[in-house]
Amino acid sequence: MNKGFILIPGPWMGAWAWGPVARRLRGHGHATRAITLPGLADPDGDVAGVGLETHVGTVLSLLEEEDLRDVVLVAHSYSGIVAGQVADRAADRVAHTVFVEAFLPHDGKSMLHAFPERQHAAELRLIEDNGGRWPAPDAAVVGEGQGLTRRQARWLADRLVGHPGRTVAEPAVLTRPLTQQRATYVVCSMEHFDGRVAADVDAMRAAPNWRFHTLPTGHWPMISAPGRLAHLLHRIAARAE
Repeated sequence: MNKGFILIPGPWMGAWAWGPVARRLRGHGHATRAITLPGLADPDGDVAGVGLETHVGTVLSLLEEEDLRDVVLVAHSYSGIVAGQVADRAADRVAHTVFVEAFLPHDGKSMLHAFPERQHAAELRLIEDNGGRWPAPDAAVVGEGQGLTRRQARWLADRLVGHPGRTVAEPAVLTRPLTQQRATYVVCSMEHFDGRVAADVDAMRAAPNWRFHTLPTGHWPMISAPGRLAHLLHRIAARAE
């Protein structure tokens, strides 16, 4: 039986980013939903009320209101913090979580805790200076060494919007160890020097319920390698039966 996918975009992005992957997954017969998290549809909207719990609650509400079960959550970058908490609270509905170059949630810590202390403080100041939004990178930063063509980098950067700052600054809440979740981590090799990943990600290699895969592309695989990513997700879903 094919599983249903919920695709959660990373920072600054909406459901549009998953378009090429979503079409391919549907072609494999999977019911697939890409979502836009609150605060990321309107670049000029007020995000003062949008916190990390808002994003977690949005995904949980979707699962509950539509009574979705046996779901594969796919999270990119920032949204790993969201998906990991959703899987923690809705283990009866989430069959598997796929973290694509994603941050992992840790109880009591925010996404920005993954940054060095000086950068953490600088990002908080940047959010404050930009009306509560975490500013999106420009095309040069988006595309540098990430396997994107210049056209792809411009296309992506032109669509990014400031991300609700509270969501990256507020701590995650987990009720059980992350190692107990059924998950796959997708490493995009162009994002890493000498194949090294963050220590907390590497530690998950020892978790019995976790698997690791590598794609030879950069941080934005849904843009740079949608076919490879969709095929990998299809394979992961088959093994999650």
